[in-house]
Amino acid sequence: MKFKTTIRMSAGLLMAGIIAAGPALAQEVVKIGYTGPLSGGAAQYGKNVLSGMEMAVQEINAAGFEVGGKKYKLELVALDDKYNPSEAATNTQRLVQQHKTPAVLTPHSGGIFAMQAINEQLKVLVLGYSSVPQITARGNKLTLRIPPEYTVYIKPFIEQTMAKYGKNVAIASADHDYGKAWVAAFKPAWEAAGGKVVAENLMSYNRATDFYSGVSRVLAAKPDVLFIGGASEPTGLVIKQARELGFKGGFMIIDQAKIDEIAKITGGLGPLEGAVGVLPVVDDQKPAAKDFVARYRKFANGRDPGTEAMFNYTVVHATVDAMKLAGTTTDAMAIRANLDKAFKAMPATTNPFGFTGVDEKGGTTANGRIAVVDGGKVKEVAIK
Repeated sequence: MKFKTTIRMSAGLLMAGIIAAGPALAQEVVKIGYTGPLSGGAAQYGKNVLSGMEMAVQEINAAGFEVGGKKYKLELVALDDKYNPSEAATNTQRLVQQHKTPAVLTPHSGGIFAMQAINEQLKVLVLGYSSVPQITARGNKLTLRIPPEYTVYIKPFIEQTMAKYGKNVAIASADHDYGKAWVAAFKPAWEAAGGKVVAENLMSYNRATDFYSGVSRVLAAKPDVLFIGGASEPTGLVIKQARELGFKGGFMIIDQAKIDEIAKITGGLGPLEGAVGVLPVVDDQKPAAKDFVARYRKFANGRDPGTEAMFNYTVVHATVDAMKLAGTTTDAMAIRANLDKAFKAMPATTNPFGFTGVDEKGGTTANGRIAVVDGGKVKEVAIK
């Protein structure tokens, strides 16, 4: 009898455990994918993007979320594509087929374009972290372009540098698709403003660490300004080596590179004197931005966030909010259709940059913000 009683008690305890575990077992999982550079010259850039996504996932799971009356846990599946467009497309197929991800984020335009060739067929939403206008000009119905178009920066960049340093510019930016797109838009704008392009030498920021020969080549043309930029670390090396070669002029830095991250490579803001670029997150004086910086530092063991972390933190929150509005975690088209409402309804806590919505082509809307290094300090400049 004791043996039977023990069996009954054990069975009872087991059943109680199953009942107690019921809510946990009922929780379903939805996955968001990431494909980007996690190795190679742009690895830190890719990791910065990923860190913002990871922070958002942690917050969302801590708060819990429901879609269509079901509780979900959010998981992030990250794959390395080494900044290679074809690998980004391959990773996207893998993320959809193996992990059933309704959305995949990538932080490079070449990868975005490669993914757009297959994403509508795969029924997966491309979250594109790149400010290239062509991303949304293609009419892909399952794409969100995350940053504002880089074209908003070109006019104020020219205004800040041409009057102060002169009209001769040399181009020594990155040779990836994003860098080339920036150059294609910048050159005619510089020339239309009365300037002259005296040299052009695109360089492989993702593979090289020694830029002396490439920088020397453009400096031989005696430019007043250097137009540069790729990932922050190699951009910092380009600036450092340009100064070591005697360049005294100004820098225009494309929005992929961040002034505060560059300063860590150049040994401070001194070599960056006269540079113009996007406003660093840590220098944003808005209360929501300061709050985000404090929370990110706690999450990332004291590290400072860049816009890669901030923007992609927000887009993960927005994607989950769109799922709630759409009532689905699997229908990418329905999620995409609700992103504008999601951005508009977001509190400043999860939208510290201040995105205002999504336009009819699928690009986020927001005001661009730039800064100059003047007198050893980063100063925000209003865009007119």
